[in-house]
Amino acid sequence: MRNFVVFPVAALLLLSGCAATQGPPTKADPFESFNRASFAFNDTVDGAVLKPIAKGYVAVTPGFVRTGVSNAFGNVSDVKSAVNNLLQGNPGKALSDTGRVLANTFLGIFGLWDVATPMGLQKHDEDFGQTLGKWGVGSGPYLVLPLLGPSTVRDSVARIPSRYVEYQFHVDHTATANALFITDIVNTRANLLPAEETLNTAALDKYVFLRDAYLQRRLRQVHDGKVPTEKLDELEESLERPAAKPAGK
Repeated sequence: MRNFVVFPVAALLLLSGCAATQGPPTKADPFESFNRASFAFNDTVDGAVLKPIAKGYVAVTPGFVRTGVSNAFGNVSDVKSAVNNLLQGNPGKALSDTGRVLANTFLGIFGLWDVATPMGLQKHDEDFGQTLGKWGVGSGPYLVLPLLGPSTVRDSVARIPSRYVEYQFHVDHTATANALFITDIVNTRANLLPAEETLNTAALDKYVFLRDAYLQRRLRQVHDGKVPTEKLDELEESLERPAAKPAGK
């Protein structure tokens, strides 16, 4: 495990020296050189490992099975949403999330079928990073974490307490926990394959496109889709690249 951690860090240190930026870093992304190196590393790992496995998974797994797997992991994530809605002072939503878990677990056979949505129990997507945001904690600079992808300082810190409501933390059997974790990653990556084709076609700078999309999405999530105009303006301003200083000054 130690080598697994050291290798990506060492690779990033080598890559960061040659990671190109398009000018002075933005206010939202002061660590752009490191982030681009991390993004390049993740993209390489994805292309060499995750993407081929995800394509193989799609090729050999029927669609209804993949849907069932997605539903099952979605059912587990509703537990996290329930906890965070409670922390955010939304007992009604927390109760709805709990109802979803109970309905899908017992009527949907451990979440393989989503019976809660037709019952009128709306799905929420809440995590501790959003909870911190609603408590007034700023997002901080944008970060691309090795092997984990887009994040911010706030969302990175939020990963620590979030582990206590993740299924891996509560599965004592190591082999089972690892199998669930790998299946979750592969299934998630497979679900992103259609969107990737659009991204590769549309984005001139994939790094910037994904960064801006991530920060905008997180802002919408923190404000439940009702983002104040001044917050949008603030984010847009923080993403503008300052003019480069003349040489010699």
